[in-house]
Amino acid sequence: MSLAELRPAEVMPAGKVTGEVAGVHRPFRLIWQQHWMLYLMLAPAAILLALFYFYPLWGVAIAFVDYNPFAGLAGSPFVGLANFEQVLAGRDFWEILRNTVLIATGKIVIGQAAAVAFALVLHELRSRLFTRTVQTVTTFPHYLSWVIIGGIAVEVLSSTGVVNRTIGLIGARPIGFLGDPAIFPVTMIVLDTWKEFGFGAVIYLAALTNISPELYEAAAVDGAGRWARLWHITLPGIMSMIALMSCLSLGNVLNAGFEQILVLYNPVVYSTGDILDTYVYRIGILQTSFSIATAVGLFKSAVGFVLILLSYWLADRLANYRIF
Repeated sequence: MSLAELRPAEVMPAGKVTGEVAGVHRPFRLIWQQHWMLYLMLAPAAILLALFYFYPLWGVAIAFVDYNPFAGLAGSPFVGLANFEQVLAGRDFWEILRNTVLIATGKIVIGQAAAVAFALVLHELRSRLFTRTVQTVTTFPHYLSWVIIGGIAVEVLSSTGVVNRTIGLIGARPIGFLGDPAIFPVTMIVLDTWKEFGFGAVIYLAALTNISPELYEAAAVDGAGRWARLWHITLPGIMSMIALMSCLSLGNVLNAGFEQILVLYNPVVYSTGDILDTYVYRIGILQTSFSIATAVGLFKSAVGFVLILLSYWLADRLANYRIF
């Protein structure tokens, strides 16, 4: 059948066909008629987002006033950047910022190293049943609250806990895991690593499955041992994933774990264990210094936003990862 024999209704301009197929230049009325159920399903999430994330942003203005709860935000006197100047001039703030960066960086570096090492060990095991059992057991702590784990840690690591009683049996001095300012940050990093390394290894195990078995077979034929295959095939195969996760973790440099620290710290270890989140909680909730607490929280949010932008820029540069 020639084109001339086609009925006029069957002949459509190419641009119109392409536009309808690609969804270009379609009026919103037609899109709504076709997908109104999806928009309806999206509505509750959009309402929750607006109520609990966008509307509370009005409270950021507390950082720029001398807030009086009885006068309200509009009735409190405006002080500009005075609250920020007071925060930055205080010695405690820089000490707390140092604690936050050190604890958070330790958790990121040691936690990721432990997750990679654990994934490599599981990848080398031959028994599937044993591998799945170990992976399930090590992933389980991730789903436990820090309130539960904190209670267990206090029973195990306190001065009268199981660990120190065992140390006492061999004649050594007890270790202040939760009471020594020099040891407390290390304890927090180790506990967080123990809790999260199993779950963190999941993504690396997924990356390991993408490595072609033919590479291992060819290396074995060439006489490469297990360590040589690990060094020259396995690690290069997941190096892009390691770089990606390292870049994305940069945004958490100021997130040292509020719940964990709050459950396990005490005034004795404030000098090395107090972080920005717990400081905001103590100053804002317990001491009712709302303006100072909001200024610290806004400072953390602003720096965290810059770090997140930097992390995605590095992820694009080093791992070719983009979200847009």
